[in-house]
Amino acid sequence: MRPARSSSARILIAQFSVAQVLIAQVLVALLAGAVFGLGLSLSGMLDPARVRGFLDVAGAWDPSLAFVLGGAVAVASAAMLLRRHLRRPAFDAEFHLPATTPIDTRLILGSAIFGAGWGMAGLCPGPALAALSLGLAPVALFVTAMLAGMVIHDRLAAPQPGGSQS
Repeated sequence: MRPARSSSARILIAQFSVAQVLIAQVLVALLAGAVFGLGLSLSGMLDPARVRGFLDVAGAWDPSLAFVLGGAVAVASAAMLLRRHLRRPAFDAEFHLPATTPIDTRLILGSAIFGAGWGMAGLCPGPALAALSLGLAPVALFVTAMLAGMVIHDRLAAPQPGGSQS
C-alpha cells in the first residue's frame, strides 16, 4: 500500500501535470543512464579481461579500476550529502531509500555469489547491460543468465509480502 501523498507531492502535481512529471523522470533517467554507460565505456569496465585483472590482487593486479570505484564513491557520497539538504527530489514527492540496512546472512550470501559471478565473468549488471551494445555473444549469454537468476530468485527465494522468510 502506498502512503498518502505529501503536501510537497500535491504542490508538484499542481505545478506540473502528471504526464509532464513522468516525462521529466524518464528524461532524467535516460540522461543518467547515458552518462553511466559512457563512463563505464571510457573507464574500461566493459572489458571483462580488464575487470578480472583488477580482481586478481594475488597475481597480475591492474589497479586502474580502483580510480573508477573511487570516483563512483566520491560522486555518490557528494550526492548523499546533498540529499540531506533537500526536502524531496526534483521530480518526485519523496526519496525512496530503505528503512533499514541489516547486514544479515542473505546479504552476505548474496554478496559472495555476486562477487563470484563478477570474478568469473568479469562483468556485473550495469557494465553487462552497457556491454550489450557491443553485440558480443558471451555478454548476451551472461545477461540472459543474470536475468534468469533474478527470475528464479523472485519465484523461489524472495521474501513474500506479509509472510516470513526463513
